[in-house]
Amino acid sequence: MVVIGVILNGKDIADNYICRSNNRFETAPSSCELQEYTASGVLQDGDIIIGGVFPLHDTIEVSNLPFTSEPGYRMCNDRFNIRTYRWMQGMIFAVDEINNNPALLPNITLGYAIYDTCYNIPTAIKDAFAIISGQQAFTPNYRCQLNSSLSAVIGASTSTISIAMATILGIYRLPQISYFSSIPRLSDKGEFPSFFRTMPTDMFQSKVFVLLVKHFGWKWVGILADNIDYGIQAAQIFREEVESLGVCIAFSETIPIGKSREKYLQVVDIIRMSSAKIIVAFSCDTNIVPLLEEIVRQNITNRTWLASEGWSTSGPLFIIKKEHTKFWTGTMGLTLPLCDIEGLQEFLYQKHPLKAVHDIFMPELWEEVFSCSWSIAIQKENKLQSNTSQPALKEICTGMEDMRAADHSYTDDSNFRVSCNVNNAVYAVAYALHDLQACENGKGPFENGTCANTHDFEPWQLLHYMRKVRFIDQSGNERYFDKNGDVSATYDIINWQVTADGIIQFVKVGRYDARAPPGHELTIREQDLIWNAGESEVPRSVCSEDCLPGTRKRVQQGQPICCFDCIPCADGEISNGTECFQCPEDYWSNKKKDMCVPKEVEFLSFHEPLAGVLLFFSILGIIISVAIIVIFIKFMNTPIVRANNYELSFLLLFSLTLCFLTSVTFIGKPSAEFCVLRQMGFGTSFSLSLSCILVKTIVVVLAFTMTTPHQNVLKRFRPMHHRMIVAAITLIQISICVGLLLSSSLSVEKNTMAVVGKIILECSNGSEHAYFGNLGYVGLLALLCFVLAFLARKLPNNFNEAKFITFSLLIFFAVWISFLPAYFSTKGKYLVAIEIFAILASSFGLLACIFFPKCYVVLLRPELNTKRGLMGRAPQTGESNLKT
Repeated sequence: MVVIGVILNGKDIADNYICRSNNRFETAPSSCELQEYTASGVLQDGDIIIGGVFPLHDTIEVSNLPFTSEPGYRMCNDRFNIRTYRWMQGMIFAVDEINNNPALLPNITLGYAIYDTCYNIPTAIKDAFAIISGQQAFTPNYRCQLNSSLSAVIGASTSTISIAMATILGIYRLPQISYFSSIPRLSDKGEFPSFFRTMPTDMFQSKVFVLLVKHFGWKWVGILADNIDYGIQAAQIFREEVESLGVCIAFSETIPIGKSREKYLQVVDIIRMSSAKIIVAFSCDTNIVPLLEEIVRQNITNRTWLASEGWSTSGPLFIIKKEHTKFWTGTMGLTLPLCDIEGLQEFLYQKHPLKAVHDIFMPELWEEVFSCSWSIAIQKENKLQSNTSQPALKEICTGMEDMRAADHSYTDDSNFRVSCNVNNAVYAVAYALHDLQACENGKGPFENGTCANTHDFEPWQLLHYMRKVRFIDQSGNERYFDKNGDVSATYDIINWQVTADGIIQFVKVGRYDARAPPGHELTIREQDLIWNAGESEVPRSVCSEDCLPGTRKRVQQGQPICCFDCIPCADGEISNGTECFQCPEDYWSNKKKDMCVPKEVEFLSFHEPLAGVLLFFSILGIIISVAIIVIFIKFMNTPIVRANNYELSFLLLFSLTLCFLTSVTFIGKPSAEFCVLRQMGFGTSFSLSLSCILVKTIVVVLAFTMTTPHQNVLKRFRPMHHRMIVAAITLIQISICVGLLLSSSLSVEKNTMAVVGKIILECSNGSEHAYFGNLGYVGLLALLCFVLAFLARKLPNNFNEAKFITFSLLIFFAVWISFLPAYFSTKGKYLVAIEIFAILASSFGLLACIFFPKCYVVLLRPELNTKRGLMGRAPQTGESNLKT
């Protein structure tokens, strides 16, 4: 027969045990140096024993002990956990089922030894020694039940207790299979060589939460975790993974294990003050209860909870009251997949305190399910000892109650989740024993060529088969352990939804399967989801709302990167709501700054009003110049026309006409040809004009200063010389232009820097150099003319042309001197307008000052257009020299 370590409520099942220590048989000592301890549990004899530990009660909070008297050893309170008791019954059912299957372990009967850990480590350690010893009253490190072999231990539930037990069981290489411990640390085979589990590691649970956060686009998440290894490590893994995705953690708080109300209030206050709408809680039902109650008490709503497997299905059943369901609607949780354990529900129905007399916990289950009591005397005693009012006494349990009619969650087969893990753990041991027995029966050798004795084997021998075991569970899935003793992760994703009668139900809305191809592990049916207050829209959880296009994020000082202000992008930049990007050179941002559009190409177009005004004055200047030429031709033989060297006058009028025409070339879209024409026209026309003025000024000076005898310079300064000077000066100007143009070829440039957001079409820098080269040469000519004209301004004669030339050159200098600062301070098409204005103003100045007085006399004062009128007095010395 095979026995699974279980403690009965009566006396020890073995009276004639021989104790064995350190693998040697010896008689039990007459007195033990260490005190014997007693553990109470559920026992069933067998050939091979499977131990089991389950948290059937909560732990008692132990205050500081004075040790003035012997302290008590009771660590469990009276709060009975129906859910974990169902797990225990699942183990008993599996053992019975295996015993009834002659094909799996023929000629072997399994027994069990099941103990209550009460969610505390000292009790679990005591249970471990009781299982190893084989007796309820035990001495540590002694094995006293030698007529049956201890094969393995099923448990524990919480990771911290599993760690404590695995540390001890690992010394003996005794296989331990946990059904609910998920902390990644337990995968370390160096520290826990004999530990296995049918529960996925928290590495996967945390990964699923990360995938959910990523799937729904949540960026601002709070974390709650039990202040034990399970919660701390799971939260750490989740935080590292989720932060790598750019998600920020609003807060990360621990849930106290000691049920400190002050700490609970502190955590709840942080939740209330935080703007995070998504809270991930790595906890178990017993630890999170006070926190949830405080959240209800403070009426904190509009939060979406992501519940770890430890409380995702037990919350509504054992924690949340019906009137408080509105606080938790929309919660998403991870659960172990449902499985169909055929016969388990009927097995639970048939359990009865009067039939299972060896089960010391069955009466407590009966009292919880049927709200009755097996002892009226105990109720009366409790009422007398209390100073406060007590509810009415419970009815006496009769044993006639019907579990099937109770319709309690205890027998609800829709919640067989952890029970499946327990079932698989027991079957893993059974199949390992099956392989061990097969070796003994000659169906397979052991590694070293020998096989273990099924009725007397060492734990490490079974450990060999545990690592290689493979079997098909009752749901049709293949089960096996990897090199770390872990199983592949599969989770159901559930959504808490309220039914019409106000009860929370679990609705499966997705699944996670680690065996699926990469990227397809998580599946979610969003259409089946219900969120807070029955909403179907996915809740948002952000520290700061996404920035609109055209703005960028600026992280708030001292805050995570998810908390930011939205700053508008600079002109010429666009953004996708995260950061700003400079538009390409020929593009500019639109008004919303969410798109780059081609820059506006700017030049002084003929269609603009400003260009129209300038063009009008250019044409006006040409018309006036041509009109004066016509007048001079008509009155060519009159004294005033002949006295002013009409040949130079015609040439000057022609050059001024060219000046007005040159200004027109500055209007319109620039081209390489027009850039050349501008510079050549500007330099040539003004050089020709000033050369004519220079010659006219020289003639005036020579006529009135060279009056002494034998000075015949003026007679030798003939018209041919006039033409030569004009031609020479103009050719020099042309040479300067050609040289500058050859040294730097002219082309049209796109100036993107002059005016923000615009492309200015303009001639290249070579054109600018040519322009100022021309202007410099013209300026020297004008200065020379001005000096000569200024010297001749007071010479006698009623119509001394030097005065008008001096005034015209003053206007010329005033225009171009004021032009320079305006030129360097103006950009774009207005710069071209200033150039045109300077050309027109200086041209009109020369035209008006030199020719308008003559036209006035010719047209309006013909009496002055005589030689006497021209002289204003009798002829004087030098007057006869004024002739054509």
